[in-house]
Amino acid sequence: MCVLESRRRKNLVLLGATGSIGRNAIDVLRRFRGRFRLIGAAAHSNVEEMARLIGEFEVPRAAMFREDKAAELRAMLNGRCEVLAGTEGVATLAGDPEADTVISAIVGAAGLLPTLRAIESGKRVAIANKEPLVMAGAIMRAAADRHGAEILPIDSEHSAVFQAMRSGARGEVRRILLTASGGPFRDAGRETMARATAKEALNHPTWNMGAKITVDSATLMNKALEIIEAHWLFGAPYDAIEVVIHPQSIVHSMVEFRDGSVVAQMGLPDMRLPIQYALTYPDRLDGGLPPLTLDRMSSLDFMPPDRERFPSLDFAYEAGRRGGVAPAVLNAANEEAVKLFLAGKIGFLDIFDRIEDALRTLDINFAGGVEPSLDEILAADRWARERVASK
Repeated sequence: MCVLESRRRKNLVLLGATGSIGRNAIDVLRRFRGRFRLIGAAAHSNVEEMARLIGEFEVPRAAMFREDKAAELRAMLNGRCEVLAGTEGVATLAGDPEADTVISAIVGAAGLLPTLRAIESGKRVAIANKEPLVMAGAIMRAAADRHGAEILPIDSEHSAVFQAMRSGARGEVRRILLTASGGPFRDAGRETMARATAKEALNHPTWNMGAKITVDSATLMNKALEIIEAHWLFGAPYDAIEVVIHPQSIVHSMVEFRDGSVVAQMGLPDMRLPIQYALTYPDRLDGGLPPLTLDRMSSLDFMPPDRERFPSLDFAYEAGRRGGVAPAVLNAANEEAVKLFLAGKIGFLDIFDRIEDALRTLDINFAGGVEPSLDEILAADRWARERVASK
């Protein structure tokens, strides 16, 4: 337990409480009980884990995306906690006027509306899910400016960039270098990738993550989405955002300044560190996490990604530069294709094919505006999912 000075505890809402990021966030909260009070938690369907969490932290409000699971949780808690239901219930929780900080860790497009509600409520939003900024980055940034919200990244890569950028002014940045482990198929040939099973794709060499994010790492789509996210988080043009393969996952990302200096943020591959930093920023506190020792830095390798075997990066640059609803289509097509792959209905390389098809047929089948509204973005999201599922 950390020793902290006496101060008012900050109220926190955790969206995606039972997922990989959520569990790591809970561990951070256990280490800083004197600094944070968990006043709200949301999950998709894990009732048992939510009940344990609510009991441990005496959480007064909760929400479940699934209506039936919300009813089940209410019955289990017997009035000890208010339980909201559905996307609107989760969004209501995200906008709780008593919350100081909202952790947005809902996987996929489902996090869009709750994250936007938190931003519109003027919170500090510690964002782990890439999808809201990918789908609706312009809307998110405008809402943050309008309502005085603070968007801080929890992704290890964007947290690293955020930390490294404190070494200079935004106008002095030449390049952002996002690092990627390369996933389980980093050195695999196309034939191996074509035969890859879900079990093999989920065997990540360094990180312990949820199924969807782990498959995204295997296709490098996680890095593709991070390119678009970095554009909106840091205002960097796409030509100034690059990806480099770094198998050891010790350097989490780098920033090159115009004088040639490169500042890297390093640490163990442990999501608790970027979560803690987003919650305690601008302070750096001792959370009792294991330190990075010199022996872990004895060999640090960097190499360019193979964009022929992993076309996800090119998809991201194309969608980002096209703008409009193209990034939302990229994200939705990927989510739907990953679902099909995990269900054994398509092969690993088919993920790329279905995403490419959705992007290629976008202009023919969906007329979105240059600056799309939220309704247009959601309509494009639905169109892309239907396209991928029916192909």
